[in-house]
Order: sequence, then C-alpha cells, then structure tokens
Amino acid sequence: MEKKYNKVLNIVLIVGAILMVALLAFWGYKMYQRFYINKSAGEAINDFIGDFEQSNDVEIGNVSLAINDLEVTDYTGTNGKLAKKTYKGFTMDGYISIPKINLNYPVLDKATAASMDVAVGINYGPGLNKVGNTVIMGHNSSNGTFFSDLFKLANGDSVYITDNSNTRVRYVIYNMYESSAEDLSYFTRDTSGKREISLSTCKTNDTSNRLVIWAREVEQQEQQQAQ
Repeated sequence: MEKKYNKVLNIVLIVGAILMVALLAFWGYKMYQRFYINKSAGEAINDFIGDFEQSNDVEIGNVSLAINDLEVTDYTGTNGKLAKKTYKGFTMDGYISIPKINLNYPVLDKATAASMDVAVGINYGPGLNKVGNTVIMGHNSSNGTFFSDLFKLANGDSVYITDNSNTRVRYVIYNMYESSAEDLSYFTRDTSGKREISLSTCKTNDTSNRLVIWAREVEQQEQQQAQ
C-alpha cells in the first residue's frame, strides 16, 4: 500500500513539475514578446524622430526622457513633411505616447487584422492631428503590449500624438466608457471644429465589448500654461 502511495505521489510531483515548467515557459515567452515588440516600436520611433532631429533626447515641459530607453513621450522640432515611413511593411503616420502608462507605439495608417499584430492603427477619421475625430484601435494583448493598459487611464490624463509633419498635439481624456463592438456611433461625433481622438480596445477576456476613450486637443494657451 505504501509503495502504491509513493508511486502516486511521485506521479503527482512529476506532473506538477511539468506544469510549473510549462507555466514558466509560457510566462517567459510572453515577456519576450513584450520586450521584442516594445524594442521594435522604440527603434521605429527613434528612427522617425531622427529624420527631424539628430538628438537622442526629447523634452516636454520640464521632463527630459531618453528615446533609447523607450521612454520617449514627445518632442518638438522643425516643421517639414516627412517622406513616407513604413513599419514592418505598413505605412506609419506617426506615433502615440501616453506617459502615465509608458506607452509609445507607431500609429499605422490603417487598423487591419495584420497591422494590429505589430502596432496600433487608424480605423476612421481625417488622420492624425487633423480637425475631426480620428479613431485609433489597438489590441488588448495578453503580453501587456499595445492598448492593454488603457484601462489604467482616467479623465484628465494626457495623450500625445506626433504626425509625419513633426506636429505634436496634446489631447486630454474627457470620456471613458464600455460599449459593444457593433456600436460605432462615436466615430462621427461632432467635434465643433476641434481635433479629437478616440482610442478603442477589447475588454480583457471579452472580445465582444470595447473600452472607448475620447480625448480632445488642448488649446495652445493651455499647453503653454501646462508647460
């Protein structure tokens, strides 16, 4: 009886060890994915900025951050049209930065099943930093990349968009809500002649619903005061 018990115990221990190794391997793979995706995104942003400035440092107000550390949030420089840039085979219209959640990703010109596997993309609207509502969509990924951390944001938080003319606009979140994937009514909302963005991603473990975030541009005077 004791031998039988020991045999069962050994089997349980072996199975437990295998499961533990499998879980660690899965976690390690997810962390590697996150590192690789963020590293590639940071390099793309660095290259994007490098076409305007040679400096590796950027500044917003009194905060200076290193691009190579993937902490770049924005910068200002000369105002000229950037030649078409691509990221992993997709056209890159600019990049999005959200300091609160350390988010920095290229914004691709179209949000498709393929493009959203590598970055975030535009699903509707006039384009980055244009008058009207531009909808940017991204995945809520299990490895914590793309728009996975949007749920940590709140009204009043800042979102920065830099487009391919080196124009940087600060947007402030003023509305957050959950909605069905079929509800696209916010796409065509009236922005009263202002620039606005909408960010959208799936709810965790619920692809039928979406988190939707509205943000409006900060007036120039307000930006100067904030700086």
